Amino acid sequence: MNLLNAEEGKEYIIQQIETDDEELDAFLFSLGCYSGEPITVVSHLKGGCVVSIKDGRYNIDNQLAEAIII
Repeated sequence: MNLLNAEEGKEYIIQQIETDDEELDAFLFSLGCYSGEPITVVSHLKGGCVVSIKDGRYNIDNQLAEAIII
């Protein structure tokens, strides 16, 4: 399941990041978004969703949300 299918307010554990883009991988890692980390979808928006990772909230687009497997 990816973040687009996640229930709002429920905490999930990131299983893997499915992307071939090394820059994107590095960016997500810098946010604290990597395998084994807890992530919570705060809300779903038209173009993506707002997620909570560690102590930060981030707005990510649908393409990125599809790449994060929970």
